Amino acid sequence: MSDAWLHIVGIGEDGMDGLSPVTRAVVETAEVIIGGDRHHQLSTNANATRVAWPSPFDALIETLESHKGKRVVVLATGDPLWFSVGARIGRSIDPSQIVYHPQLSAFQLTAARMGWSLADVETLTVHGRPVHQMVAFIQPDQRLIILTTGAETPAQIAQFLTERGFGQSQMTVLASMGGDKEQRFDGTAADWSHEVPAFNTLAVLCVAAKDAALLPRVPGLSDDLFRSDGTMTKREVRAATVAKLMPMRGALLWDIGTGSGSVAIEWMRAARYARALGIEPRADRRAMAAENALALGAPKLQLIEGEVPAALQGLEAPDAIFIGGGLSEEVFNIAWDNLRPLGRLVANAVTLESEAILIALHKKHGGELVKIGVQRAEPVGRLTGWRPSMTVTQWSLVKR
Repeated sequence: MSDAWLHIVGIGEDGMDGLSPVTRAVVETAEVIIGGDRHHQLSTNANATRVAWPSPFDALIETLESHKGKRVVVLATGDPLWFSVGARIGRSIDPSQIVYHPQLSAFQLTAARMGWSLADVETLTVHGRPVHQMVAFIQPDQRLIILTTGAETPAQIAQFLTERGFGQSQMTVLASMGGDKEQRFDGTAADWSHEVPAFNTLAVLCVAAKDAALLPRVPGLSDDLFRSDGTMTKREVRAATVAKLMPMRGALLWDIGTGSGSVAIEWMRAARYARALGIEPRADRRAMAAENALALGAPKLQLIEGEVPAALQGLEAPDAIFIGGGLSEEVFNIAWDNLRPLGRLVANAVTLESEAILIALHKKHGGELVKIGVQRAEPVGRLTGWRPSMTVTQWSLVKR
């Protein structure tokens, strides 16, 4: 720690009084203090140069580096490494040059106010991020603690809950926690009408009605949940496809021929911070995919216009690739060359011509080749019979 010149200090509503003696001394002896208006108001040091968050925020690292050689303190709310600025700084500046001083986080304070064990809670942030991403976590009896974007966020989330049959979910907004002006607002999603402070944290206990939408994060959502023109990877095949793509935290998927976006969306829902690029030449299908992504909690799905293989040029190297459209040996070769080590590739085919390509690729590269047949019970006059869907040939392999 002898090389550390940067201190990142978590501070709460109780300001300097809530800091340990050592951390308080760090703030009081700093030459430069960087933070938001609220942070500066909570701290005292008459001699330090005060610096506001830079705009754009990405300029923060350059601002910090410009003060290297001085005693620099960055003030953050609560725990600087839990959905906070500390993690961003630590990715750009050698951690050996940083000392972190955590304070109780909004998650810990909210859990204490609610009497909830954090081990049993999903902790989320929509602060500066699309609010729709919380939709993926709406499940019966689930407890959520959410860092919000502003005063309007709880009402938006109440609407999401109500629209999905979770209108009786219990909602609590907490503001200024740990200070003498702490506030609490309670209600249900269906009846939510509180006006709350802009800086707040939301706790939700999800309560499902009998007709509530069930949206598990494991792959295999009902086809009815997706808007589609019919050319969509259907539920059972989609579940098998995503399973072989193996979603992992922060991993990137190329969904080639994304159509309605069903595979990419299920991939993103299945693992925290999983990302996806959906390559689709048709504007109407890209519009459907974008609509589905918002409705199902994957608002960060990035849609790319273009025909393959040209549209693949210059894209970030993926951890997994799904080829649902535009299959050719050339497309496979480019995709395979770009796939990262231990990457997973899955390609599905329903036509004889596409199947022939998969058989040839399997013979050349190995992997696993399977046929997936699905039959559904449907009315046959006054009786019931099995109606088969088109058989899907699926080829999958891992890059080693």
